[in-house]
Amino acid sequence: MLKAMLGEAWQAMGANRLRSGLTMLGMVIGVGSVVLMLAIGQGAQYSVAQ
Repeated sequence: MLKAMLGEAWQAMGANRLRSGLTMLGMVIGVGSVVLMLAIGQGAQYSVAQ
């Protein structure tokens, strides 16, 4: 059952390559922005503590 679901998902990703690519790009940008904001916040906190 799991193999069939993964096969169907893989087939759908292949059929909608542009949408899959844009979704992955959005996820990468979103995760990167969260990491960047956390780094800026921690840097500012460290700067204030000094």
